[in-house]
Amino acid sequence: MARLNHHYRKLTAGYLFPEIERRMKAFQKDNPGTQIHRLGIGNTTEPLTPGVARGLEEGVKRLAAAETYTGYGDEQGLTELREALSRYYESLGAKIDPGEIFISDGAKPDAGNIQSIFSADSVIAFQDPAYPVYVDSNVIAGRSGSYDGERDNYSGFLYMPCREESGFIPAPPAQKADLIYLCSPNNPTGAVAGHRQLREFIDYARRHKAVIIFDAAYAEFITDPGLPRTIFEIEGARECAIEINSFSKFAGFTGVRLGWSVVPKTLVVEGGEPAEVHRCWLRRQTTFFNGASNIAQRGGLAVLSPEGLRECRELIGYYMENSRIIKRGLQELGLTVYGGENAPYLWLKTPGGLTSWEFFDRLLQEAHVVGTPGSGFGPSGEGYFRLSAFGHRADIEKAMESIANRLIL
Repeated sequence: MARLNHHYRKLTAGYLFPEIERRMKAFQKDNPGTQIHRLGIGNTTEPLTPGVARGLEEGVKRLAAAETYTGYGDEQGLTELREALSRYYESLGAKIDPGEIFISDGAKPDAGNIQSIFSADSVIAFQDPAYPVYVDSNVIAGRSGSYDGERDNYSGFLYMPCREESGFIPAPPAQKADLIYLCSPNNPTGAVAGHRQLREFIDYARRHKAVIIFDAAYAEFITDPGLPRTIFEIEGARECAIEINSFSKFAGFTGVRLGWSVVPKTLVVEGGEPAEVHRCWLRRQTTFFNGASNIAQRGGLAVLSPEGLRECRELIGYYMENSRIIKRGLQELGLTVYGGENAPYLWLKTPGGLTSWEFFDRLLQEAHVVGTPGSGFGPSGEGYFRLSAFGHRADIEKAMESIANRLIL
């Protein structure tokens, strides 16, 4: 008799973003013709830049000509692309060999799949709040106990609270963890860990033979030159960290799908051999994945060209101006807002003691604006609300005008 993986039953009812969509559709049904302003899901809105579009077009042309057609490529990704990424890391002050880079179809799949190469009884620590895929993928893998509705967490996991008083940067767990998930710039809070804070986690990981899963998908949004844009800027990270990154928000590839992971050959776990973690990830990828699209990889090469980097950073500047508009408008209303300076997300403290979902409903009903309840990212997100800077400028301005004129505080 076939049976389901019962760990799926532990997942909290409804994934965060589908629940947002459900409530929005219910509002539209009750209020036909009302314009809804979406500042919720972090999906890019602006077109691909000209240089990047030409790179993708070149990928199509290559597949349309017999002399340049390619089927399956290098299992780890196009060699030229991995070499370009190696040079990109060098520009950030980190030495990464092209052989340590694995091209994929995005950071989210890698973040969800990377846990599969580690022991099923691994103790997992998460930033709290955190992007849901970190938690949910480990629940599905059977590493958690049951969900505690009162505490809004899973037994068996270690939660590292991101508090207002610490700038929403967590401290390493007091207990021994085996895998530690960090995201900087952080989704959802917009906070960025500094060198000293990352050093504390690296020291912890080296001391406990733990592995840090470092999500750097928003690193290109960092404008402060004093903040690290890769964990590999920090000495010792190559012994204990895997970095996951993406072209999704960096270059508007949310629909193109292209990302990468860096698994250093110097990363060694308890009871493991040198480079064994690297080999396990290679085996996992070649077993379950036939490689990223040849077309998308040509687009990635274009992103990493001087022209592509200039264009994409201008596009990031556009979104960050959106962020400034949102933050300024909220602060003028007397609301407390964090983030939005080195990340495209703003972390709003809900007013009047409202819960995250209460504020979601109020913002939708009164101002017709959709955001993301902080509680959907973990227990420490309760009482906060995420707004996204991704959007057309005119839409951002209309949303802020609607909040200013309609939201009753």
